[in-house]
Amino acid sequence: MDEDDAIEALETLGLSNYEAKVFAALQELGTGTARDVHRLTDVPRSQVYGAAESLQHRGLLEVQQSKPIQYRPVSLDAAESHLRGEFERTQRRAFEYLETARQRRGDADEEREDIWTVHGRTSIDGRIEQLVEEAERRVVFAAGDDDEPLDDAISDLLRERAESGVEVLVIADDKSFDARFADSEVTVVQLPPDHPKDEPPVGRVVVVDGETVLLSVRDERDDPELDDETAIWSSRTGIAAVLIQLVDGGLGNAVSV
Repeated sequence: MDEDDAIEALETLGLSNYEAKVFAALQELGTGTARDVHRLTDVPRSQVYGAAESLQHRGLLEVQQSKPIQYRPVSLDAAESHLRGEFERTQRRAFEYLETARQRRGDADEEREDIWTVHGRTSIDGRIEQLVEEAERRVVFAAGDDDEPLDDAISDLLRERAESGVEVLVIADDKSFDARFADSEVTVVQLPPDHPKDEPPVGRVVVVDGETVLLSVRDERDDPELDDETAIWSSRTGIAAVLIQLVDGGLGNAVSV
């Protein structure tokens, strides 16, 4: 990471551009005046004072009332703690408002839509976790031909739901799943060796309570790190029912979803 990246990261944490530059400059200076900071950065000297005052209010600078005024940054540990706390408080307030807005709206819009698309591994993982958490009776998780079809968070969640009384079935052609869930209430079913491989490769299939389904497909690249994943999901709709039937047929005799 270079200086520009560091400045951008500090801005992401809530500092203005000038505040980030002044704070970074003082790390190099140790202690300095507005003139010192101005000489080291492109921040106008007249703007250094305002940025430094704001940094002081944030708990990131100490000020010596001398002539000229001297500025000194707090320790990096203290700065990290202040910025993290401020970021988390801001994030919490924002999401509290969004949750309130969502509750006012309800789930009517989502229920009217037949099918939803989710793109990217992280977003798909989040949607799978939500669907599994909402399961009341049964979860079927089928893993396609994927190097990492099931991360630790989803694996732990499947264990928890199984322990809570939800029937959880994991279907895969990877025998490592037997060992992963050996000490849990999760039932692992192996696909038969002659089960056809799909093209394009199926990523994950999740069926919840026989009425909600998520299907993902992976876009394989020459470089595995560039592989991408897109999923569609639907719940309590005619499309969901058709997709679940297709999944059921595709699994053959392995299990009924």
